[in-house]
Amino acid sequence: KNVLVVGGGDGGVLREIARHKSVEHIHICEIDKMVIDVSKKFFPELSLGFEDPRVHLHIGDAVEFLRNAPEGKYDAIIVDSSDPVGPAQELVEKPFFETIARALKPGGVLCNMAESMWLHTHLIEDMISICRETFKGSVHYAWTSVPTYPSGVIGFLICSTEGPPVDFLNPINPIEKIEGALKHRRELRYYNSEVHKAAFALPTFVKREVRSLRDSASTKGVCVS
Repeated sequence: KNVLVVGGGDGGVLREIARHKSVEHIHICEIDKMVIDVSKKFFPELSLGFEDPRVHLHIGDAVEFLRNAPEGKYDAIIVDSSDPVGPAQELVEKPFFETIARALKPGGVLCNMAESMWLHTHLIEDMISICRETFKGSVHYAWTSVPTYPSGVIGFLICSTEGPPVDFLNPINPIEKIEGALKHRRELRYYNSEVHKAAFALPTFVKREVRSLRDSASTKGVCVS
């Protein structure tokens, strides 16, 4: 019912969230208002998510925004930020993930951008380790094709807090039957149930690294899945 988007000033994530009628409030915290203005001017089909009446826009630093967020407010948080360099480095560090976990309800879900498995293996390993220590539900790494991104793929960390179990591989509602809302009603041209499940299929070298992290976490008594 309550979703927070961190970054995502182009409006694309908002547009896709707005397909779901069950969502009642969509909060977005974007640090750079110019990103929103430029997207509205030059990419109207992408930015139309801002037109949804359920959207609450906050301009500012998401790190500070989450520090002040009420505990257990959100059902889902989606981090669509810039690459973790410079000021954005703290978006992949443990204190930030801890504030996210605190802001999520029991069984709440995080989707966090997690770079390319071809280029940033060590960073991904660090992020997985942090999330396994922080989130007491499930932690998965997934990926999809993005031709404009270096290496052509982008990864995601999908996590849940302790509470009702979340089956990330098998969505409750069939993806093909998402009806959308307002102007967002249009057929999905790429994403479907098969593509969703395939996102969790990892190359052997990535599976090996993830498995070693899971084994290491188990020896430390950390809950993993």
